[in-house]
Amino acid sequence: MNMIPNLGINFLGIELKNPVLTASGTFGYGYEAEDLIPLKKLGGIITKTITLHPRFGNPQPRIVEVESGLLNTIGLQNIGVMSFIDEPLDRLSKIGVPIIVSIAGNTEKEYREIAKILNMQNNSIISAVELNLSCPNLRKKPICHNLSLMQNIIKGVKKILKIPIIAKLSPLVADIPRLALAAQNVGANAVTLTNTYPAVAINVKNFTPKLSTINGGMSGSCIKPMSIYHVYNAYQRIKIPIVGCGGIMTGEDAIEFMLAGASVVSVGSASLVSPKNLIKIINEIEFILKCKSIKSIKEVIGIVNSKILK
Repeated sequence: MNMIPNLGINFLGIELKNPVLTASGTFGYGYEAEDLIPLKKLGGIITKTITLHPRFGNPQPRIVEVESGLLNTIGLQNIGVMSFIDEPLDRLSKIGVPIIVSIAGNTEKEYREIAKILNMQNNSIISAVELNLSCPNLRKKPICHNLSLMQNIIKGVKKILKIPIIAKLSPLVADIPRLALAAQNVGANAVTLTNTYPAVAINVKNFTPKLSTINGGMSGSCIKPMSIYHVYNAYQRIKIPIVGCGGIMTGEDAIEFMLAGASVVSVGSASLVSPKNLIKIINEIEFILKCKSIKSIKEVIGIVNSKILK
């Protein structure tokens, strides 16, 4: 129990202190919590999704607490890429952890335009870019449901950026390993599995939907087994790393994703409930490894898959 396990991991050439990242959309731009938790202890920060132009998002109400989770329809509210590089990016650069910028667009051209703007910034500030190809709250199908469009976006951004690209995919497909493989084949360096699941909540007191858009994205502990299912299956088909996401509330949850094949994890709803949960999860991971006398977090990646495949 006196052994101190090594939580460090090399992810896409990026040296992380530990495998715990913030999930896009649940931690703001990242720097806002600097007075609440020691941000330097995080593995890295994935920003809220940035679009080419500012977005006001969907009307209120757009987030409700439901059984075992949260339902949201934020609609990618953000200040736009130009305002992002003016202030948030500068403040993020001073935190001292790797920064991954999440981006989204309505068209292939918009993704490329955002990539061009980010490419003009100091390369040492942005460690990677996550392509949000799976947002369920825009009144249309997620981009990754159009395979050719998804691949064209990845290829287009890949030509512009010299840093790693992560494709964030939707769970709402019949064969997510095939989707992940398609992303890998056109140059994605990693995939995030997965985004939220569509859901509806209705107020029985006034017989109206609880969200302004009726449909929303479900997150929280209730989606964890489904998300791990996708990680487990994709791990068997692809060679690029997986960012496990969806329902991680504890260190045990994070380890579960990694046993299924995730190299790192991104934490969403838990950090929205309380940013302190991020530090708690990191400490719990370390404690679990100590109890198991595991020297390095890298040793647990894909163990369950490997045992079954043998």
